[in-house]
Amino acid sequence: MTRMTRSTGTGTARRAGVSLLFVLATVSGAGAAFTLVSVEQEVQLGQQAQAEIQKQMPVLGDAQLDRYIDSIGARLAANAPGPKYPYSFGVVNYKELNAFALPGGPIYVHRGTIAAARTEAQLAGVMAHEVAHIAERHAAQQISKGVVANGILGLLGAVLDNGGKGEAAARIGASVLTQSVFMKFSRDDEREADRVGAQIMERAGWDPHGLSEFMQILQQEQQRRPSSVETFFSSHPSPAGRVRDLQTLVNGRSGRRDSNEFQAMKGRLNSLPAPRTMPKTD
Repeated sequence: MTRMTRSTGTGTARRAGVSLLFVLATVSGAGAAFTLVSVEQEVQLGQQAQAEIQKQMPVLGDAQLDRYIDSIGARLAANAPGPKYPYSFGVVNYKELNAFALPGGPIYVHRGTIAAARTEAQLAGVMAHEVAHIAERHAAQQISKGVVANGILGLLGAVLDNGGKGEAAARIGASVLTQSVFMKFSRDDEREADRVGAQIMERAGWDPHGLSEFMQILQQEQQRRPSSVETFFSSHPSPAGRVRDLQTLVNGRSGRRDSNEFQAMKGRLNSLPAPRTMPKTD
């Protein structure tokens, strides 16, 4: 394959963009997965977005809680299919219930999600669902479509060629972060993440019923305190049908339900200063 040099200029970039748009239309029309980036580039984009997390969101940074969340995440990641991403796990100090995955491995859980979970299996279910999104490259596919649709294909190429440095990298990182936090996956993607997440949970030793149980908690919270799940429901379909599907899928399966360590971490949360409220977005 002939390698393009920088001297090809904007004309070639535009022609490449048109070609990619054609490919996008063709592949999307065929119902197949579409990605513009390799796994390595996906990891790079995720790292840039993770740097923006540190600037824009109140990462909790409690050493004991971080170790506990890492231990759950490591077990789930070790049992995930697909590419061997450098998974990492963190807690955002927001009281609202949510969790999100960045491309290429980083996963964040809101403090409110940990507080709302009643068992370790329920927390592991939330995290397994996000691991499944990464393992199946759902974020990479959405980011690829967004890059083309928003006309920043050339900027993406410049960032990846430049090793993720400078102002362009920051812009891409902020864009990826925004899309990842508020990304609305297709219903097929969500069903796949539920199915694969339940499989990951079972292989890692947890009761996969925990995932459907947490979805029921979300439904209850929507009735009691709608604002606490507003962000979740802005980027996820209603869990009603998903609960039924999951209960059928995991019927008869079992595994670890809870642990003293999980309950101790919930107690620790109560001893920390109160979490923040998510800022409103336009």
